[in-house]
Amino acid sequence: MTTFIQSLDYNLWDLIVDGPNLPNVTLENGDVVPKPRNLYDDNDRKMVQINAKAKHIIICAINSNDFNRISSCISAKEMWDRLEVTYEGTNQVKEAKISMLVHEYEMFTMN
Repeated sequence: MTTFIQSLDYNLWDLIVDGPNLPNVTLENGDVVPKPRNLYDDNDRKMVQINAKAKHIIICAINSNDFNRISSCISAKEMWDRLEVTYEGTNQVKEAKISMLVHEYEMFTMN
């Protein structure tokens, strides 16, 4: 899937890896909130469109079970991260799998 997205548009892949720069506004009290759509400029619309395109590509490539997992995500990066944890696991899970496979290999050589 990585290669497919990169082949379509490398900016899409950058957005998925680095996260979107969705338009935000800082309020007087310091809170950061999403910028209202009627205040978007051309650059804001471009960023939102790239995020929507990346989300569309991810959604078209998954099955209904995965769709249910990621349908509440706002950004393509959030979708990708959730799918990555689902299929590859966290670093702790990866280390545990490696440790288990090494142990099985060592037990096989002993037999």
